Amino acid sequence: MKIGTFDLGNCPLILAPMEDITDPPFRRICRQLGADAVVTEFISSEGLVRDISGSLKKMDFSEDERPVGIQIFGNNVEAMVNAAKVAEQAGPDFIDLNFGCPVRKIVNKGGGAALLQDLPLMLRITESVVKGVSLPVTVKTRLGWDESSKPIVQLALWLQDAGIQALTIHGRTRAQMYSGQADWSLIGEVKRNPGIHIPIIGNGDVVDGQTAQAMLDQTGVDGIMIGRAAVGNPWIFGNIKRYLNDKTEPIEPEIADRLKVCRMHLSESILWKGERTAILEMRKHYTRYFKALPDFKPFRMKLMLAMQHQEIEEILFQIESFYTSLNKD
Repeated sequence: MKIGTFDLGNCPLILAPMEDITDPPFRRICRQLGADAVVTEFISSEGLVRDISGSLKKMDFSEDERPVGIQIFGNNVEAMVNAAKVAEQAGPDFIDLNFGCPVRKIVNKGGGAALLQDLPLMLRITESVVKGVSLPVTVKTRLGWDESSKPIVQLALWLQDAGIQALTIHGRTRAQMYSGQADWSLIGEVKRNPGIHIPIIGNGDVVDGQTAQAMLDQTGVDGIMIGRAAVGNPWIFGNIKRYLNDKTEPIEPEIADRLKVCRMHLSESILWKGERTAILEMRKHYTRYFKALPDFKPFRMKLMLAMQHQEIEEILFQIESFYTSLNKD
């Protein structure tokens, strides 16, 4: 699968953009453990245009994250074009336009999935950004606004005509948010449309090798984007690849591997965003990092309450000692 001139290989697995999650430390970990490409947290076009430090910082990435895309959102044509130009200067491999985020604070400002209610504006933004930058432009969106409005099959053709070089489709409407089951049927309809010649990437409810294989079988997509299932579980990419290649069952990481990755994630996050913010945001990962460990609840509660790096390191040492001795028994 190609986006522009770079080749991601056969059925690449891509880390989805997620606010306060897909920062540089987590993206690097996912790349090391099997993700074929990563995308930044979504970034406000207005923030980039106004030179707001928080928005600019979200564009930071390292060479070992490549291929990496910078995702921007907004509903103003001029601001989106200018933001794309700012993002281009950061040197990513592609620029992704967010037309799918269902979160209220984004939608209420007219961004993300709100553009599904104004397709002409979405297409003007897309065409203008494509013309305004030299990098490949991609789009991530949903099936539609709600059950009565699912224009994705026709929309995909229009977005292709606007010049995008890949399209990621989340198999839910905005009204569904993240509830219910993703509907892959329309993703498959887009992919099988003879008028579509850009790569189609499927997203939604892929949580392991079996569901990845099911999505491929049902839709024929060129690649798969993985979001929430990767939180605290960066091993998912390697496990899916092994299953797709030879139906190998997932390899659960040993306690030493879990602790190694968790410690690295925490320490690099602290360096990148400061101790307090990093510690608060790491709480989203702890349960998954130590998923299925027996009698883990007391340790999880300690991790959720800890507010200092050294305190967390002491808890991680307690976890290491407890489960090492448990395994010996």
